[in-house]
Amino acid sequence: MRRAVVTYLALGVGAVLILAPYLLSVQTSVKTPRQFAQQPPLALPDPVTGSNYAELVVGGHTLIPPLVITVQVVLVVVLGQLTCSVLAAYAFARLDFPGRDALFWVYLATLMVPAVAVLVPRFVLLSEAGLVNTFAGIVLPSMFGSPYAIFLLRQFFRAVPQELLDAARIDGAGHPRVLRHVILPLSRPILATLLIITVVTHWNDFLWPLVVTSGVRWQVLTVAVAGLQSQYQGNWTLVMAATTLATMPLLVLFAIFQKHIVRSITITGMR
Repeated sequence: MRRAVVTYLALGVGAVLILAPYLLSVQTSVKTPRQFAQQPPLALPDPVTGSNYAELVVGGHTLIPPLVITVQVVLVVVLGQLTCSVLAAYAFARLDFPGRDALFWVYLATLMVPAVAVLVPRFVLLSEAGLVNTFAGIVLPSMFGSPYAIFLLRQFFRAVPQELLDAARIDGAGHPRVLRHVILPLSRPILATLLIITVVTHWNDFLWPLVVTSGVRWQVLTVAVAGLQSQYQGNWTLVMAATTLATMPLLVLFAIFQKHIVRSITITGMR
């Protein structure tokens, strides 16, 4: 009992430390600038106001266009990454071809290369192709899978019992049908985890959209919020409202897929 009390107390303290910035952001976002300036930071808003959100939704500093562009970018990248990662992982896990393992480990070694190291070469390539400040320039570098996703899926595919695959082949199924009707239905938890990871990564991506775009035509949400922060440093209530709006979709997504994430952690043994 004592050990359980200590464990839950530590978890409670950790939860408070993690949730405190989000709660403070929400609390500040429903205050007026005068309340924020005159009251202590932890004081509850009195009265609660939605003027900051109204300004960001229908006012002169609307975040709707960057939000729409961000959703489009995330949808295209998620569809491309999951499709290419599933196909590549199946090939590395279940197909025999010369140099398979060597090619896989060489590809996996690219995880050690910092993203900043390839930022300039990537920009030069897209600039030569005329894709700077375009939607394609934002999504193309991230559409064709990632080493982490391929590694995770490969390890999961290799754990699928060989007997299931043999039974499918006896029934006349080729590799496409085996992948579609046997492998993928068993991989829903790990695919949900990769979906969350990919969405969060590219929803929060800031550096590459900042480098490859200019102006407001293809401005994503993170760049728009950063610009709002630099433009209105004194109006922290508006900035906190923008931060809260940018975070809410991720919280909703996690709430929907949390059961799959927990199950995938249990299955794969990830920490």
